[in-house]
Amino acid sequence: MPLRDHFHYPTNRRARWDAIHGVWPASITAALNRILPPRYAAGPCIYVGSLLEIDVATFETDEENEPVSTTESGRVATLAWAPPAPSLTVPADWSAVDTYEIRVYDTKEERELVAAIELVRPSNKDRPTTRELFTAKCAGLLQAGVSVTIIDVVTNREANLYAELLEAIGQADPAITAPPQPIYAVACRARAAQRGQALETWYYPLRVGDPLPILPIWLTDRLAVPLELEPIYTETLHALRIR
Repeated sequence: MPLRDHFHYPTNRRARWDAIHGVWPASITAALNRILPPRYAAGPCIYVGSLLEIDVATFETDEENEPVSTTESGRVATLAWAPPAPSLTVPADWSAVDTYEIRVYDTKEERELVAAIELVRPSNKDRPTTRELFTAKCAGLLQAGVSVTIIDVVTNREANLYAELLEAIGQADPAITAPPQPIYAVACRARAAQRGQALETWYYPLRVGDPLPILPIWLTDRLAVPLELEPIYTETLHALRIR
């Protein structure tokens, strides 16, 4: 189902944007858990009233590291998926980026955060302070080796947080127009390069009425699974009785 504008009439009369953001993380979680290797598990993390949150997090467990899918017969089969080449690869110097984050890990369960999917909220992009907090958090996750996906369908705010994340490390994406597109989806990961780290991104500008893309969710340097946003978004709208 093509992308709707959930912040303006007439769609916002059928379901408010916070209803979409309330159901979408669960739909993404369910879709990921159907294809993640057994050693990984996704879970929604929603903090009401916070300035920013990891809406869907993927953790690594101790089980086998093979991507899987379920066949029509119900059997588990190996899933082979090769993500496209990144749309942008630039050197990543995180030294000028502040990180506002405290992370606590359950060492008994030996869980390691490997991927985070951020669903942008209006409060993330309504003023410079909150935009800086959001981009600093994403930069901190990337610097720690966590892949970060940003999905922004907030049409009533003009800021592009991905562009501001790149600006924080002195980079720019030629695919971003001037002024930057306010809605987009992007997958990011930092990988080791000859000199420090390189930031790779898969950027897709969005438009209301267009289908949503497939994003790579990186679990390791060599392993990614596809996040198919279009069917997940359609499932979310159907759950809210939006046709």
